[in-house]
Amino acid sequence: MPLPYTLLINPLAADAPDDGSWFAETFTEIDSSEPALRVSELSTQRGDGVFETLSVVDGHAQEVQPHLARLARSAQICDLPLPNLAQWSAAISAAVAQVPHQGELAIKLVLSRGVENGPSPTAWLHASAATDFSAVRESGVRVITLDRGYDRGVAERAPWLLLGAKTLSYAVNMAALREAHRRGADDTIFVTSDGYVMEGPTSSVILRHNGVFSTPAPSGAILHGTTQTSLFEYLERHGHSVSYRDISVEELRDADAVWLVSSIRLAVAITELDGRQLPVDAPLTRLFTEYLLSPRD
Repeated sequence: MPLPYTLLINPLAADAPDDGSWFAETFTEIDSSEPALRVSELSTQRGDGVFETLSVVDGHAQEVQPHLARLARSAQICDLPLPNLAQWSAAISAAVAQVPHQGELAIKLVLSRGVENGPSPTAWLHASAATDFSAVRESGVRVITLDRGYDRGVAERAPWLLLGAKTLSYAVNMAALREAHRRGADDTIFVTSDGYVMEGPTSSVILRHNGVFSTPAPSGAILHGTTQTSLFEYLERHGHSVSYRDISVEELRDADAVWLVSSIRLAVAITELDGRQLPVDAPLTRLFTEYLLSPRD
């Protein structure tokens, strides 16, 4: 079936029977070019919902369960009904069976609060061809740091900011990317007001310093990256040391190598940070790409 491909999902309660025999009855295939959401839908009115984007490589959906687990965490943080993970897994399988089995695709999962005062949430899956990131995987990206406007402790003091959830409210993230482009860079890394590394608008940060690979410690202010977690598992299997910890901006600038990692773009080396050239480990970056394109569950 040609792309894009879209399924509306009638979301089941998290504790509904999970044998999968009747999940197909809860999916409705729709024409991706036709209207599907009501004007009062809160995902479009307020960005009130959560999402995940996972990669499909040559017909294999990558890291389905980690993405679904994060979808559930985001829903919990946002006080949304918890998704039935077996149902969502079945929806992904149904979509993968229908889309081309060659090349790289992206599947976006969305769980919205639905319409205002409506009876249930709204949910859908959308599969499309992935953006071609082959060039930046090879050449890297220039990055600037931008102050996120919060210190390290804000998530604990103000959990209602939903900083640890992957929500549909991406206006700030997209504004940060536009600011990076205005400054002649490709991407940005958010930092706290007290000088510590957070994450990119659409990526996690990994650095290597003195042979140890590190990423900012998971917290209520940082989205735990599925691709970053997978890469750390890969590194540990190959005898490397990994660490979750607080990382200052100064340490980031003095790193032996730095990468931005995400599900669709995969791993890209940072070649320049705030106008300063950074060392690049091109062979290791290629190994990362090779691993991330291999089948991963």
